[in-house]
Formats: sequence, structure tokens, C-alpha cells
Amino acid sequence: MNIGPQNHRTSGFTLVELVVVIVIVGILVAVGGQLIVAPVTGYMDLTRRARLVDQADLALRRMQRDIRCALPNSIRIAGSGTALEFINTTDGGRYRRYLDSSGSGDTLNFSTADLSFDVLGSLTRVPGNGQYAVVYNISPTGMTGNAYGGDNRTSIGSDSTLTNIDIDPAFNFPLQSPYQRFFIVDQAISYVCQSGQLVRYDGYGIDSTQSTAPGGNVSLVSRNVTSCSFSYDPGTSQRAGLVTFKLTLSEAGESVSLIQQVHVVNTP
Repeated sequence: MNIGPQNHRTSGFTLVELVVVIVIVGILVAVGGQLIVAPVTGYMDLTRRARLVDQADLALRRMQRDIRCALPNSIRIAGSGTALEFINTTDGGRYRRYLDSSGSGDTLNFSTADLSFDVLGSLTRVPGNGQYAVVYNISPTGMTGNAYGGDNRTSIGSDSTLTNIDIDPAFNFPLQSPYQRFFIVDQAISYVCQSGQLVRYDGYGIDSTQSTAPGGNVSLVSRNVTSCSFSYDPGTSQRAGLVTFKLTLSEAGESVSLIQQVHVVNTP
């Protein structure tokens, strides 16, 4: 048996085959990446837009809740529409103007300084220090009927009850309410757009209010604010006032704009 020389064949890739494989794999990765990146990018954009919408909606709802408690005719706009201010009410009712059938009762005297008056019905809570009684507020400015100026606003004493308001010191309200209404207020509240944020100021005295630069406690309402505007139509005797908010939020190229309108009672 003759054993001759044997041919040994070495298996492997040539350089050309390797380059072809690398090119094909690169093409597949690029195509697959595009197929994956587009849905992921779309999902992230959608999530960002939803977050901005929720953020703006929450801010508008918070402002709406506060404004519904505004003292009639106390809303004012400042800062070219970037600041909104109003006086917050905590309670209210009707004061006694006439004695009852038995000739008794503590009426509110408008001809001289009075120390107390009866509430027709009952308040929801007992007012006290740090709160004020307001009668017939007709304007956020002016010399008469302006709670900011204090001509129709007085401090409430510690002897007040659910059915009787103690005035301390004695005070003479300048104007009577046609419907015998009075309001209990405690502070002014401001919403201001500044430095890309919407902030809320509260806890400061009504006398020291400044719509564009208020003091007191500050809380962040919303970030990413690129523009906002407030406007107020005081209405007429036949219809309520109307506050309009416009808020635009932006983040990473995404932008959302929401508009909210709130009817406010303007009958003092």
C-alpha cells in the first residue's frame, strides 16, 4: 500500500469575504437602528408633551380654584399681563340692616363708626385675628369701595361668633350693599410669571400688596414657562366677570399652550 503525500485544506475567510460581511452587518445595524430609534423617539416626545400638558393643566386648575374665592371686584392685572392679584375670601354672608319684629338685633350702622353687627343666618367658621370684614367692594382702585386702600375694610375682633361680627377698632363703612352683603377676607394672593416660572405669592398683608413684586410666602406652580398672560373683563351688572389665562410651556423642543377662562362673581 503506497502512502503518498496528502493535501491539507485550511478553512477560514478571505479578506474580501470579511469586508463584505462587515459591510452587510453595518447596513443591517443602520436599518434596524432607524426602525428602533423612530418609535423610541416618538414615545419620548409623546411622554414629554403629556407631561407638559399635565403640568400646565394643573397650574391652570390651581389658579381657577383660587380665583373662585376672590373678593368681588378685587382682581387686578399688572406687569403688562404677566401678574394677577386678588384678595382671598374665607367666608361671607348678609349683615343685619334692620331690627327684627321684636325690635331687637345688632344692626350695622353706616352713619357712624360701629363696633359690631349681626349676621343673618350663620357663618361657616368663627372669624378672628388676621381677618377683615369688607362691605360693598366696587373696584380694585379708587378712593371709595376699594378694599386694597382700606376704606371699606376693617379688622375683625376676637369676640366674633358665627352670628355676630366684632369690629376692632370701631369703623364706619362708607357704602351700603344693596343686598346687605359682607365678605370675610384674610390676604392678597398673586400669580406672577418670572424667570421661566409661574409662582404664587400669599401670606402678606393686603395693605402692602404690589402685583408685580409681592412679598410673603412663595410657592412654585410651574416650570418651563416660555410665555403667559392674564386678562380680566370685569363684566357688567347683567353678567359675571371673566378671567382668562394663557400659559405656554416648553421643554426640549416640545411646546404646549393652554387657555383657561373662569367666571368670577363681581356682585358686591
